[in-house]
Amino acid sequence: MSFDYAFLDARATPNQFENCTFATCELSTSFWYYRPSLPANAIFLSLFSLSLLLFLVTYTVTRRFGIFTFTLIACCSLEILGYLGRVLSYSNPWHETGFLLQIVCLTIAPSFMAGGIYLCLRNIVYAFGPENSRIKPETYTRFFIPCDVISLVLQALGGGMASTASHEGRSSALGDHIMVTGLAFQVLTLAVFMGICLDFAFRTARLDAVTLDPKFSSLRSSKKFRGFLASLTLSTLCIFVRSVYRVAELSEGWTGHLIQQEWLFVGLEGVMVVVAVVVLNAFHPAFCFNTGFESRSEEEIIGFFQRRFQKVEEK
Repeated sequence: MSFDYAFLDARATPNQFENCTFATCELSTSFWYYRPSLPANAIFLSLFSLSLLLFLVTYTVTRRFGIFTFTLIACCSLEILGYLGRVLSYSNPWHETGFLLQIVCLTIAPSFMAGGIYLCLRNIVYAFGPENSRIKPETYTRFFIPCDVISLVLQALGGGMASTASHEGRSSALGDHIMVTGLAFQVLTLAVFMGICLDFAFRTARLDAVTLDPKFSSLRSSKKFRGFLASLTLSTLCIFVRSVYRVAELSEGWTGHLIQQEWLFVGLEGVMVVVAVVVLNAFHPAFCFNTGFESRSEEEIIGFFQRRFQKVEEK
């Protein structure tokens, strides 16, 4: 993993480029190396703002799948902050705040959505019958949610350390390494998740309909449920592609070739995440699952963290 810190080293004095304008400085001296696109970033800002509103309305109306909805609300909120930073940087790409805001917020935001996606697998297994899964439904939650938390903590910690170091004119090497490690761990977790999902899909596809849980036959045959499965699949693939791209991008450091190409960022970060959010908005599990499904997953995850906190307090 190779990092180039010449860019940050040039800012040993944090305010060195503070007074730059388009007339006095080259864009190559800015934090971005380019002028962020106002139309593209404004569109993403608007779409995530609309999605946030729709998730809030969905939960207000249904009062179902609260933890899933919270993860998507958190994701959209961070995306909004990140793209706000990019929009503000259109006027002044030499201003540090907008750059650091988008680096931290846009890096960690999809981790929340990944957590919501992991939470849904348990319900899907119950819909087809737990006996058809190699792994107990509860194990999915107990394994993937902690993995997502670890990834989120590493990314947030690394992003915070890198931002602080940059602001103070110090090397951000340690923070960058931690942040990339968190992203790489997220890629690994997503890969394992997709492998398990494929295995379960192949196993159930080979079974006759009569061998599946008859209690949920109408649910499995509904267009809403099938749409939800398709949206969850698409969202997972989008987050995986995006995470692989961010690992490659940030592994080059803040002056690498990939981070200087906004068209790559728009296509592999912005488009991927907004598609993942929109399809989960359209096929929200509150509309696609029968009543009672959400209680199993939410009680399991709440119980998991309660047990962990109790153990910490006992120590």
